[in-house]
Amino acid sequence: MNKYTIAEPIRQEITIEKSRFICSLAKVASEEEAQEFIKKIKKEYWNATHNCSAYVIGENSKAERSSDDGEPSGTAGIPMLEVLRKNSLYNVAAVVTRYFGGIKLGAGGLVRAYTGSVAEAVEAAGLAQIVHMGVYSFLWNVEDVGKVLNILYHQSFFTLGDVKYGSRATINVILPVADKEKTEDWLTEVLRKKIELKQEQIYGEERRIVGNKHGKK
Repeated sequence: MNKYTIAEPIRQEITIEKSRFICSLAKVASEEEAQEFIKKIKKEYWNATHNCSAYVIGENSKAERSSDDGEPSGTAGIPMLEVLRKNSLYNVAAVVTRYFGGIKLGAGGLVRAYTGSVAEAVEAAGLAQIVHMGVYSFLWNVEDVGKVLNILYHQSFFTLGDVKYGSRATINVILPVADKEKTEDWLTEVLRKKIELKQEQIYGEERRIVGNKHGKK
């Protein structure tokens, strides 16, 4: 299953029955960062009625935490966490600050309010996907490397990286890890020689999704 993060940090406010619900969303890389973010929001909104929170850390959801911060048990933190889960989000922390407006919402109303607050903020922030990219290399004879480079400059399957010269030329290419085998097959076909790409580096590249993962604009 594909996993996502938010495209950008955001703060979004809604009003329900005179209560203000302010959702702050942030990208976080660890539990420590998530907890620091929560502390920061609590300090900023020190006079709020509640600062409820939820976060998910790691692509495999290795850490999930939530807090009702004084709201009735199960009416705030868990509903907020469920919104993050349903959107397949990770490395995201959410804090919903509530200023009580004088009208009680009841358990069901609180769940809907906290759920809606986070959902609207996620929609406004947009989604991004981390694509695992690889830097790969293969060797070629220096004498005719120019012809190979000319072919590689005019393709759109991957990005041509550095070329290092020694007794042989080392050609670096950059592409999604998932496309490695397909790229090897393409290179083997166009260069008429068996090409096996050697892995040099793997890193994550964030790519914003247009609309959202369901295709909505």
